[in-house]
Amino acid sequence: MSSTVKTDQAAPRRTTKAVRAVRTAGGLSVRLDVRAVVTGLLLAALALAASVLLIGTGDFPMSPADVLRTLTGSGTAAQEFIVNELRLPRVLVALLVGVAFGLAGAVFQAVSRNPLGSPDVLGFSQGSTVGSLLVIVFFHGGTFAVAAGAVVGGIVTGLAIFLLAWKGGIHGYRFVLVGIGAAAMLYAMVLYLMTKANIVEASQAVTWMTGTLSGRDWDQVWPLALVCAVLVPPALLFGRPLRMLEMGDDAAYALGVRGTRVRVVLLTAAVLLVAAGTAAAGPIAFVALTAPQLARRLTRSPGPNLLPAALMGAALLVTADWASQQIFGADQLPVGVLTGVLGGGYLLWLLASERKAGRI
Repeated sequence: MSSTVKTDQAAPRRTTKAVRAVRTAGGLSVRLDVRAVVTGLLLAALALAASVLLIGTGDFPMSPADVLRTLTGSGTAAQEFIVNELRLPRVLVALLVGVAFGLAGAVFQAVSRNPLGSPDVLGFSQGSTVGSLLVIVFFHGGTFAVAAGAVVGGIVTGLAIFLLAWKGGIHGYRFVLVGIGAAAMLYAMVLYLMTKANIVEASQAVTWMTGTLSGRDWDQVWPLALVCAVLVPPALLFGRPLRMLEMGDDAAYALGVRGTRVRVVLLTAAVLLVAAGTAAAGPIAFVALTAPQLARRLTRSPGPNLLPAALMGAALLVTADWASQQIFGADQLPVGVLTGVLGGGYLLWLLASERKAGRI
């Protein structure tokens, strides 16, 4: 993709006026955006409801009541095995990957000030893909080795893009251009590695590259949960200084915000989240691109909307996996195919709307 959208993500067309000032017991006053809070709660409820439905979907269907009863320890032995050992890990991976991709996408878009600033477009997902393919093709690695290759590939790609885009700091326009160029080069490497693979390796690589939640177990849940527990809270804490940076570096500096440090910390966290999510489920397309955009349109709030974007990512991925199983049958269609189709349509609509508004 050669064109770059020059638009400020900090200024949505409409902003909510429902803001409340809440005073804590210690005398600290906090501004509370009511619409954003309500939206976040609804997205969390949607993600949990879709998770219950997804757990009950499969060759052995279960009603939501049976699922909830089993999760609380009151199910039969067969139900507990199906839920706790087979389906619950898959749902938890979907939730965690959705949170990781949604939050990372919001960070990339806020830092680059560009609606196309997502890991799918800027090469980070492709870097993880190259890392995993190197392990598959040349080292014939298993599941853990492929995941480790994806993490290493994502980190190396992130470092390379940072160094190439660095010029007295990281700025949006240069960051996007370097990322798009890196994505093109890495995709060429993916094609080359596919030509070097035998039929078995190619089949394994294509399945992983599509992005799927099939067969996920607790071995994928715990590392991903640890990464999210370590990286998500600090990223959310940096949401306020990131919002100040949208006023410009000079204004943010006058308010005590060090722009370079904020960008480096947030981009590092975002790269690690993308690498960990890709290692767990593959490069599931367009979740990181669409989740922040949809969250911003629902909250109508200025700023990066990091927490709503994370919750939207979780709700999107779980709902997409449930829909793919309902429409095509259990594990007949990888969730990455469905998110790719829906996300591609959304990208076309986004480009058309930005062109109509005269921003591209």
